[in-house]
Amino acid sequence: MELLKEKKILHYPQLDTVLMAEEFIREHSGEYRRKELWQKLPKKMMYQTFQVILAYLSESGKIVLDKEGKIVWIWNPELVKRYASKKHLFWRAQT
Repeated sequence: MELLKEKKILHYPQLDTVLMAEEFIREHSGEYRRKELWQKLPKKMMYQTFQVILAYLSESGKIVLDKEGKIVWIWNPELVKRYASKKHLFWRAQT
């Protein structure tokens, strides 16, 4: 969460707002650029709050920008579950 640590955030979004934005982005993956997406959201919010949500989603590996600058949903929980269940793959804490 480097981007979020570097900026002075006045207001963090509520969980329901983050979930709403996630769902909207997932449903409209690759359709809108940043400002267009913000304007199309079903619930209005400050642009700074929207930027915080995008930074979080990007840093958590859920979204990316394509070559046209459109926001694309890339998170695939089913694929993560499939890989997590493989015995030869495991999580090791760094020492």
